[in-house]
Amino acid sequence: MKAYLVVILLLLGIFGSIGGYKYAQFSALANASFERPPITVAASLAQVEGWSDYLVAVGTIKAIRGIRLSSEESGEVVRINFESGEAVEAGRLMIVLNDRVESARRGSQQAILNLARLQFDRNRELLEQKSVSRSDYDRSKANLDRAHADLAETEAILANKRIRAPFAGVAGIRQIELGDFVSPGMIVSTLQDLSELEIDFSLPGQRAPLLRPGQRIELQVDAFPDRVFEARLSAVDSQIDPSTRNLNARAKIIQGDGILPGMFATLRIFPGGSKDVVTVPQTAVTYSLHGNTLYLITEAPDGVLTATSEIVETGETRNGQTSILKGIEPGDRVVSAGQNKLYRGARVVVDEEVIF
Repeated sequence: MKAYLVVILLLLGIFGSIGGYKYAQFSALANASFERPPITVAASLAQVEGWSDYLVAVGTIKAIRGIRLSSEESGEVVRINFESGEAVEAGRLMIVLNDRVESARRGSQQAILNLARLQFDRNRELLEQKSVSRSDYDRSKANLDRAHADLAETEAILANKRIRAPFAGVAGIRQIELGDFVSPGMIVSTLQDLSELEIDFSLPGQRAPLLRPGQRIELQVDAFPDRVFEARLSAVDSQIDPSTRNLNARAKIIQGDGILPGMFATLRIFPGGSKDVVTVPQTAVTYSLHGNTLYLITEAPDGVLTATSEIVETGETRNGQTSILKGIEPGDRVVSAGQNKLYRGARVVVDEEVIF
């Protein structure tokens, strides 16, 4: 009997201990808080900035003086006096074509010219003495003029057999070699004066009233993404292109070190004037098909910070700042980093030193 009592008391003690432990555990869980901890974010204030109005266009850079070197005559290349990519001075003899036939013809025509001049001078003296008819005099004068013309024609052909640089610049890649036969109009190389560059672009015709020569232009090229080049509007076309309804314009590049003709560029034309816009850091805006959103931070009376998502209408982006056309007011506090962990109504802690 005593053994049963001992076992019963032992079981009661064991189960009582387990029950007490579970009671204490459930009591602790009942009093515990399951609220999510605050999320650490970085924040910025929406501010008002004065942004200059500008027009955006794309264009192609070209040299003010840039040509394709070609020959006006045909013939074999007998001399090349430049290398690809070499800087050449104005008037430099670059290519010589075979001119042996023309040189021989010039010698013959020079002799004919000398004879025609002697006959003319003799007939002129005889005409004064009335020893020759007027018709003979006129015939000798015509022969002299024709000899001058024939020689001038040959001299022109000889000059065209020599291709010279019309201005100082940088030669392009040679398209010919010694012994090649060149035909009229064949491109032998290019010549670009890189000291003066310009850019041609077009804008919709309705922008015409905003364009004036002398306006400041900024341009960027893919080859130098971190550099901004300066230009000035130099000319605007006198008519709208009827096929595209665009207005063609041209600007002279003021600082263009490193850029080359043919490069594609993006332009910003500043016609004057500015506007005040509300801006936030570019990283504060989340873009999606359902609308662009950002998180506003509000502070409760007890000091608790809460993030609330707002749909906003965005404008352009400049220098890392995005303009907000609708949705927030100046001075609003917005989450600029860490919003990927947020949800509507989430509690937040602002820490600008945290790197996301």
